[in-house]
Amino acid sequence: MAKLFLGIDLGTSGARALLLDQTGQVVASGKSALSDHSGGPRSPAVWWAAAQHAVRMALADVMVQDVVALAVDGTSGTMLAIDAAGAPLSEGLMYNDVCTDTDLLKRILAVSPETTAARGVTSGLARAVQLSATGSARVLHQADWIAGKFSGRWISDENNALKSGYDPVKGCWPDWIENVIDSAILPDVLAPGTVVGEVGFNEFGLRSDCKVVAGTTDGCASFLATGATQAGDGVSALGSTLTIKLLSNHPIFAPQFGIYSHKILGLWLAGGASNTGGNALLVDFSSDQIAALSEQINPEINTGLMYYPLVKAGERFPVNDPDLKPVMGPRPNADSLHLQAMFEGIAAIEAQAYRRLTELGAPALRSVRSVGGGAVNPAWTRIRERRLSLAMSEPLSNEAAYGTALLAKEAL
Repeated sequence: MAKLFLGIDLGTSGARALLLDQTGQVVASGKSALSDHSGGPRSPAVWWAAAQHAVRMALADVMVQDVVALAVDGTSGTMLAIDAAGAPLSEGLMYNDVCTDTDLLKRILAVSPETTAARGVTSGLARAVQLSATGSARVLHQADWIAGKFSGRWISDENNALKSGYDPVKGCWPDWIENVIDSAILPDVLAPGTVVGEVGFNEFGLRSDCKVVAGTTDGCASFLATGATQAGDGVSALGSTLTIKLLSNHPIFAPQFGIYSHKILGLWLAGGASNTGGNALLVDFSSDQIAALSEQINPEINTGLMYYPLVKAGERFPVNDPDLKPVMGPRPNADSLHLQAMFEGIAAIEAQAYRRLTELGAPALRSVRSVGGGAVNPAWTRIRERRLSLAMSEPLSNEAAYGTALLAKEAL
C-alpha cells in the first residue's frame, strides 16, 4: 500500500489541501476560497466548508485509503470558543483583530514577562479572555478546531498557542496566566508533529486509523515547506515587507525587535519583520517598470549608494526605531540605477537582520531560501546573494500546506 500524507492550510483567503507521497512528491491538491461559501471569513462554518471542499478535491485523485496521516495549519492568533461537544459559540476573532479593551491589555502587561508573545493589541490571550465571556467550555485556535473536526479531540500545538501565552521553553501554560484567565478553558498543548489521535468515522472515506497530527501556524508551515531543517537555515520572505526566519539551537526572545521563537521539530524558529520590502519599491515604480528596469541592471557592479527603502518613517527590525526616516537618494539619472540602489538597500537590511539574529544568540547563517514575489527577480536575487555571501537554495515548495503535510509525514 502506498502511504500518503495530507496537509491542510487555512489561510487568510481560503483553504488548501495537499497530498504528499513517501518521497515528498506532491500527488494531488485542492483549494477553496472562503468567499465561495456564505457566512463571511469570521465564520467557523465557512472555515470548515472551505477545508471540506479542498480536501475532497485532493482526495478525488488518489486512493483515499492510502492516506495515513494528516495535519492542519491556520492563521496565527485566529481563535474561537466552543462548547463541550466542539460546536462554535461565536464567530472567530481573527489574527489581525485589534483589542480595544485597554484595561485587559494593561492587566496582561502587569502580570506577564517581557518575553511572552501574549502582549500587545493583537494578543491571542486577549482574544481568549474576550471569547471566554461566551460561557465556552474551551477556547481554541483555528487550526485546533479544524483538526478536532477530524479527531474529535480539541488539542492545540506549541506554535499556535504561543501568542496565547504558552511558554514553549517550560512546555506549559505559565502560572501567571491564571491572573488573566482560568487556564482550564485553554486547550492541552502538544509539540507540532505529535500524533493527537485517529480519524475514526468520517465523511471523507479516510481509514479509521488515519493519524491526526498536531499542526502549526501558517507562517511556520510556510517555513517548513521550503525544506529548511537545520540550525543556521534561514528563509527570507520578500513580499510587500521583508520577513526573516532562522532555525536556531536556542530560543531567542527580543520583544524590542518583535522577535519570538517557535519550537518546532526539536529546534527553535526565530524571526523578525522589517518594514522594508516590495511596498517601498512601488512608491517609485510599477510592477511592470520593475520587471523592465531589472533587465538593465548589472548586479555584479555596486551603485555605491546607501539607501534604506521604506514607505514611511519607522522601522522595527533589524533596528527598532519608530522615527527612522527612509533614505531613497540621492537619485541617479538612470531609473535602472535608482531601482538597483533600492534592491541593494533592501539586501543590506536583509543581511543586517540575519546578523542581528546571530548577535542575539542564533547560529551563523549557513543557507538561505527565498520566497515571495521578490524571489523571482534574478537581478535582485544576485544582489542579495552577493550581500549575504551565500547562494540562494531553491525552496522545495511555496505552499504552506506542503509544510503541514511534511509534519504529518514526520510524525510517522
